[in-house]
Amino acid sequence: MGIGTSIFLLALGAVLTFAVNASIGGLDLDVVGWILMAAGVLGLIMTTLVWGRRRQVIATTEEPVEYRRVEERRDAAPPL
Repeated sequence: MGIGTSIFLLALGAVLTFAVNASIGGLDLDVVGWILMAAGVLGLIMTTLVWGRRRQVIATTEEPVEYRRVEERRDAAPPL
């Protein structure tokens, strides 16, 4: 789950919990909203951990740069 999806779940859960006062038979929208907000927070945490590890792995696996000097020598005159 990405950052955008996590923020969307947080926003949707907040709207369902705090702004909607409707009731659907057998379904408590406040509980659904809290569950969606929890999923959004968990998604943000997991995404942050995954991106943090990727950056560390890339930074630690870089190989040193090797420079080579290339010289071109022409012993004969260039063609006409």
